[in-house]
Amino acid sequence: MKSISLFWMFVLDTVIGENSWCQLLGGQCQTDALHCSGYYIKGLCGWHGSGRCCYSRSTDPISCSNVKIVSRSDWGAVPPINVSYLKPPVGLAFIHHTDTQSCNDLESCSKVLQSIQYYHMHDKGWTDIAYSFLVGEDGNAYEGRGWDRIGSHTKGYNDRSLGFAFIGDYSSHLPPATGLSAVKNLIKCGIENGKITGDYCMYGHRDVRDTTCPGEALYREIRTWPHYNCTDRTLFYLNKIRTGKSFPFII
Repeated sequence: MKSISLFWMFVLDTVIGENSWCQLLGGQCQTDALHCSGYYIKGLCGWHGSGRCCYSRSTDPISCSNVKIVSRSDWGAVPPINVSYLKPPVGLAFIHHTDTQSCNDLESCSKVLQSIQYYHMHDKGWTDIAYSFLVGEDGNAYEGRGWDRIGSHTKGYNDRSLGFAFIGDYSSHLPPATGLSAVKNLIKCGIENGKITGDYCMYGHRDVRDTTCPGEALYREIRTWPHYNCTDRTLFYLNKIRTGKSFPFII
């Protein structure tokens, strides 16, 4: 079967041109010597595997009126190793903090984000930075995996949720009001664009995993937000009795 598949791939490459697979997707074949503003797709450039397909289309071309979204290319993200997609709209939103230094402008936030992405990909072995979006103390939202891609932010829930992370450690103090508003507006934008359900449920990371994230101060804050922990309380406590842990019973 493999030899037949390879044969037909060779025939099609001969007919339409060996780089046309990449071009059909709107990409461009190039070597690593050239910068790719998007991300690479393997196996689409040439029968002999020379070069890679740079797919530079914007990952999530959605404009949010009440929050500025800084694209991956603008903060210097490297391409993901692999990409898996969500089936929007999702009904869960998880709030995190990065437990790193905070940042208050594009330059400082870019450095922190690049460090986080390196840690997630090289130390954790994940395919990309974990979160869907990250928010700095400058009030800007920084694109992580974006609206449509499965993240690595909340184990057990990544394929049905989006993860929003505040850049910094918010154990003892809150992010500035501009940052809090940015996340609220980002979620609102997601609802308006069909990425999040209108009746979504929101949780802190610690609600479903054994962690202190998103920090005590921030956790107290999000518990006052309208969509926080909308799981039926009876199921919540039944799950606590069953597992011994105060994790929401999310079906």
